[in-house]
Amino acid sequence: MDFVALNIPVADEAQAEILTAELADFPFESFETDSGVLKAYVPQERLADCKSEVDALLARYGVSGRYISIESQNWNALWEQHFPATDIEGRLRIRAPFHDPAPAGETEIVVMPKMSFGTGQHATTWLMARAVLDLGVAGRRGLDMGSGTGVLSIVAVRCGAVHVDAVDIDDWADANCRENLAANGVEESVEPMLGDVARIAGRSYDFILANINRNILLRDMKAYSAALLPGGDLLMSGFLEADVPAVVAAAEAEGLHRVAIASRDGWMMVHVRK
Repeated sequence: MDFVALNIPVADEAQAEILTAELADFPFESFETDSGVLKAYVPQERLADCKSEVDALLARYGVSGRYISIESQNWNALWEQHFPATDIEGRLRIRAPFHDPAPAGETEIVVMPKMSFGTGQHATTWLMARAVLDLGVAGRRGLDMGSGTGVLSIVAVRCGAVHVDAVDIDDWADANCRENLAANGVEESVEPMLGDVARIAGRSYDFILANINRNILLRDMKAYSAALLPGGDLLMSGFLEADVPAVVAAAEAEGLHRVAIASRDGWMMVHVRK
């Protein structure tokens, strides 16, 4: 699969974060900021469906972007240049196969992200992974909604979850998730499911992890609440501070009460419970 990188010069990190949140509503699958340039990666075959809307979005913010084709055979080399290992408070290291192993005593997860979101380096994945470490998922069944690389599913299983459904709408993410589950030896405990929220109809969970974006969270909140067992936890990220009131209000409307809110680099994580 070939990808296109949309390179957008940004004034500062705040502008990069706002544009990332906006572009996350389109089929962009990964983002990074390097030397004042936001780089958003989208499958080449999906760009035509959204290019005019993306260009209009950039125009509204007074910025312009340059589209650069990336051949698929060069993608792994690109990740080796730009994907650093991620350390979460000395308790967990998320790394790629080309990084050095974690120090003795530190749990590690090895992922080759390719084009799937969820490398650990993004603030939202970091927030969600840390929250899972503290949630108490041992012996519980969970859902990883918008699972990407499957990294949060793997974290949950490493923390003792007995089973996790990993749902993602993208076939490339689904395939990558399966690879990473096998690489970490947890394929028996995680069920990848290609599709959207309709895949969880009739299923019940003790916890749900949803690292997506504000619009999808608001749209699917009713389904998340319906799938949560009483006392179940919903962790959500993929949005900025300004979006927190809307996310919390939508959760409360579905009988979910706020437990905690955390932030990192302008990105937010909301924990609610049924």
